[in-house]
Amino acid sequence: MNPIERLSERLIHGDAKKAVLVHSRPNRYYLTSFPSSAGILLVTAGKAYYLLDFRYAEAARAKAKGAEVVDLMNMDETLKGLLTKHGVQEVYMEYTALPYGTAMRYKKICESAGAEAIFDTTLDDALKAQRIIKSEEEIGKIAAAQAITDKAFTHILGFIHAGVTEREIALELEFFMRKNGADGNAFNPIVVTGKNGSQCHGVPGDTVVQDGDLITMDFGAMLNGYNSDMTRTVAVGHVSDEQRDIYNTVLRAQVAAIDAIRAGVRCCDIDKVARDIIETPYPETFGHSLGHGVGFEIHEWPGFSKVDQSLTEPGMVITVEPGIYVAGKCGVRIEDMIVVTEDGCRNLTHSPKELIIL
Repeated sequence: MNPIERLSERLIHGDAKKAVLVHSRPNRYYLTSFPSSAGILLVTAGKAYYLLDFRYAEAARAKAKGAEVVDLMNMDETLKGLLTKHGVQEVYMEYTALPYGTAMRYKKICESAGAEAIFDTTLDDALKAQRIIKSEEEIGKIAAAQAITDKAFTHILGFIHAGVTEREIALELEFFMRKNGADGNAFNPIVVTGKNGSQCHGVPGDTVVQDGDLITMDFGAMLNGYNSDMTRTVAVGHVSDEQRDIYNTVLRAQVAAIDAIRAGVRCCDIDKVARDIIETPYPETFGHSLGHGVGFEIHEWPGFSKVDQSLTEPGMVITVEPGIYVAGKCGVRIEDMIVVTEDGCRNLTHSPKELIIL
């Protein structure tokens, strides 16, 4: 079944009185494989309709999957007509993604067609449950995006040298990934060097790489709607004993966490494995969670964090990215993406993790 059919089976169950209306861009893209900045997806028991304006209709007819494309000339009339045509009485709406004004407009349209707009988390929960477990096809798309990311890391090692700036490294990564097939960045690359490394989500600027710097690069490719996410920290010229110890501590924490992953383990327990290794020698230097789900969006579910008690399940794609950030000195983060399996995990990231000194 395609994603729309799976959602229909989960929520509508063939009941002609029920329908689903999807407004948010990520979920529309996920369900139809067609990106657009505007439009709505209406799923009824008998048929799905992708309502799009003139800007997207022609392309959508060629590329969108699982739904009939309908030219959207007038939102109120078109949506009302389809609801009336199918005799819909209940319409599940997205809850967290809908602005209040838009929600009230949909409510009014539904009422004019004799239907009730359902504003609770039913649809949100169904979409989350569907997206949290990746199919083999989805895992393949994420792996393809990561393959481009791995190639970019290999390439950037020959580009980095003392005198280049953070911004130049970030631009080179982006250019290389696009040139090698990526549809775009999964997110704006993070490149921080030297003292800036303690800013775990620092923005690349004009800071110049110097001998003795650690450089942290967090980047990923987007391909066919799916994302990759990887972080590597490398050194230029030489490292101090302290820098080497910080790096090895992060690496040890990451490897231990990956070794602990398997189906049926609480996400918070995986986080604790890495956190315990870091916090004894370097207290209060690991302030973010260990990892997050990745897929159609760069941050999905679940998360390896102190508060997430979700149980891991086969098919979840999650990052493992411990870090140590010492203000005014440096930072180190190492990140892989893994797929949870019944008895362990499969690593989608293939770039080397041992300390590289350029």
